[in-house]
Amino acid sequence: MRSGGERLRTWSAICVVVAAVLLTASASALARHRAQARHKSVNSEEGAESVSGAKLTDAYVSACVMEPGSGRVIFQKDMHKPWPPASMTKMMLILLVAEKLHDGSLKLSDQVSTSALASKMGGSQVYLKEGETFSLDDMMKAIVVHSANDASLAMAEYVAGSGEAFVVMMNKRAQELGMKDTLYRSPHGLPPAPGQPPDITSAYDSALLARELIKHPDVLRWSSIDTCGFRNNTFELRNTNHLIRTYKGCDGLKTGFYYAAGFNVTATARRQNLRLVAVVMGSPRKQQNFNSAATLLSQGFMEYYQYAVAKKGVAIAQSVPISGGAAGQIKPVWGADLNVFMKHGEEKTAFKVDYALPASLQAPIKAGQDLGTGNVTVDGQVAGSAPLIAPEDVPRGGILSRLIGKL
Repeated sequence: MRSGGERLRTWSAICVVVAAVLLTASASALARHRAQARHKSVNSEEGAESVSGAKLTDAYVSACVMEPGSGRVIFQKDMHKPWPPASMTKMMLILLVAEKLHDGSLKLSDQVSTSALASKMGGSQVYLKEGETFSLDDMMKAIVVHSANDASLAMAEYVAGSGEAFVVMMNKRAQELGMKDTLYRSPHGLPPAPGQPPDITSAYDSALLARELIKHPDVLRWSSIDTCGFRNNTFELRNTNHLIRTYKGCDGLKTGFYYAAGFNVTATARRQNLRLVAVVMGSPRKQQNFNSAATLLSQGFMEYYQYAVAKKGVAIAQSVPISGGAAGQIKPVWGADLNVFMKHGEEKTAFKVDYALPASLQAPIKAGQDLGTGNVTVDGQVAGSAPLIAPEDVPRGGILSRLIGKL
């Protein structure tokens, strides 16, 4: 028989082995948990890790501030750097739907059904059930306001038949818009499966996309919603873009986050007659992301403005001769206001207004008829243009006027 000391040593050895096994299992579980966390599309205040594995420590990886009317970039940091947009991927889905609403091929009242695949989407969602149907308008609110991945796939399938076919449409439209840094692989922007590449875009391309989005009133109607009900008000949609609640004039557009992408936002705001777009990508913390976008927008609003060059209905200094008319000439008026995006002080530098008008006109002329174009150039570049129109009717003149006009 073994002595008590031997039994104690044996029992101690067993305990060491068990502890080692448990420790290994715990470590494996922790590793799995961390791996899963990297692929969850949820907001977190913890620091994020970049796609390269390096810790995100700067306020952001890349940024771009653009005046959407002219496309002029007034601030940038590595704006062409490829970066995963996360749920900002949905901006292209939103644009394609908005454009189809505009051309009439889709209607807000269309009923969009949920497939089995869409009902199984993870991350942010509105918990759609297979076969559950909502209006296109409600689905888009879920996508734009709540960043719902299940609604995104349901919408993509409704438009194109499948998520894969819709991604083809997304990439085609990106090419048409000149988004050279962008390649979409999903309609929603969820983290890719292990070994799969992510959706990729850049701050500049996101600003280009925002230029198109703000042309559609429905987009800004959706993106400016703070909170609204869904599923007969049993589920609250709360906008993921905090800036619509905290930044004056902000009415869009979209946020995105997952672990490897950091926090991303494409924000737009309008103050008086100036609208700006700010894109901030790869922030390690959510509030830091919003603060950076707000700071960049504020800087832009402080330093830039829309300089009024011309007012609708005001006559220009130049006249155009009329042949065979009751009047021998006409002085065109501006058909629209003409504002030029400028930095404070730039208006003191030389800028030129010129008119593209015909050498002469033939009567009769109708009030409001397009006569030509007025252009503003700054440093030799066209900075803005507006139509020049007839302020009144000019009927044919008498026989003598017509004869003189033919001489």
